[in-house]
Amino acid sequence: MEKLIVHGGAPLKGRVNISGSKNSSLPILAATLLTKDTCTIRRVPDLSDTNYMVRILGELGAEVERASGVVVVKAEKIKSVAPYDLVRKMRASICVLGPLTGRLKKCVVSLPGGCVIGDRPVDLHLKGLEALGAQITVDGGDITVNAKKGFKGGPMNLMGKHGSTVLGTDNVMMAATLAKGTTIIEGAAAEPEVEDLANFLIKMGAKIEGAGTNRIVIEGVKELHGAEHTVIPDRIEAGTFLCAGAMIGEGITLKRVMPEHMKEITGALKKCGFPIEIGKDSISIAPNPKAKGFDLTTLCYPGFPTDMQAQFCALACAIDDVSTITETIFPQRFMHVAEMKRMGANIDLQGATARIRGGHAIKGAPVMASDLRASAALVLAGLIASGKTEVNRLYHIDRGYEHLDDKLATLGAQLERVKE
Repeated sequence: MEKLIVHGGAPLKGRVNISGSKNSSLPILAATLLTKDTCTIRRVPDLSDTNYMVRILGELGAEVERASGVVVVKAEKIKSVAPYDLVRKMRASICVLGPLTGRLKKCVVSLPGGCVIGDRPVDLHLKGLEALGAQITVDGGDITVNAKKGFKGGPMNLMGKHGSTVLGTDNVMMAATLAKGTTIIEGAAAEPEVEDLANFLIKMGAKIEGAGTNRIVIEGVKELHGAEHTVIPDRIEAGTFLCAGAMIGEGITLKRVMPEHMKEITGALKKCGFPIEIGKDSISIAPNPKAKGFDLTTLCYPGFPTDMQAQFCALACAIDDVSTITETIFPQRFMHVAEMKRMGANIDLQGATARIRGGHAIKGAPVMASDLRASAALVLAGLIASGKTEVNRLYHIDRGYEHLDDKLATLGAQLERVKE
């Protein structure tokens, strides 16, 4: 076990390159199972989650090579059973369900593990595959999908009680590429990561229209072929660094970003009064002592992302004003609040709304990361705290941020990774 020691107060300044998207990389890697040909995926971030996905592909029989952010996969002969020992470690492993069944007409995948931020059911994944003609049983922690006659396209709606499902949309879209006829997904997730997967599938020979909207149309084809693809930048990593640059320092510049994917984040920061400059593939930000508080509500894309809620809670602590943020996607996603309060943050949690009174000095303390984004928020809080902050359970950060501590150090942060 490792922990991160953050020495607060060190100003940030400089440039940082944003890595490829975790939430794009995982389903794109899974999609390589849809063809026997070689696929080359570039700018895959070095994360524990992507490492697990690479291992899952190998366990399923694919030949996988990885070096310097490039993953080459040749899934000529694959198995239909995803191993529990790996699947249990990562929720996104569920996205092998669609490609395995699409290609082999059957599969067995263990119910996945991963984050503990509340109920994240796979019901919509299964509903979508059933609409394509699959027979599904869930028993003993395993999902068994059988489509002996192959998938048949048809209409479906994947909207759930808290919005559309990203991985569910990914799963159904991948399975539908090899179905007979046309599949129409209403209530589809419109996130850039879904569109990125669709663009990769199209390069493989799939016929997909509407990705990036709430209505996706897939016309099935007989087979897919190999392709090369470069993963889009990680908008959540970029948003996390924008919060860091707004909280402390003299200004930082993010490179390798797609500003069009981050309009809600940059818009919220601008509304607070933080100076932002946006280029073709760069965003610069600096602190503003007179910044105003915010009132935000998390929504499905293109709304404000739930994956930035915790980081904006940390940002609010640095703003001498009152801010509120309401969580509508995962209402239980506030486990970082108790840890921030240990540091002296003034946060009142009422149901799914956090009210933060910022501008008060916070002090370093030992804190416990409960999930990926909460861990990043605790690091941000540590940057502005007096003294030393110990962030425990560092493996949560390594799931979704490529070398976060190294990147912050290049900007001037004083922090160190140590074994517990």
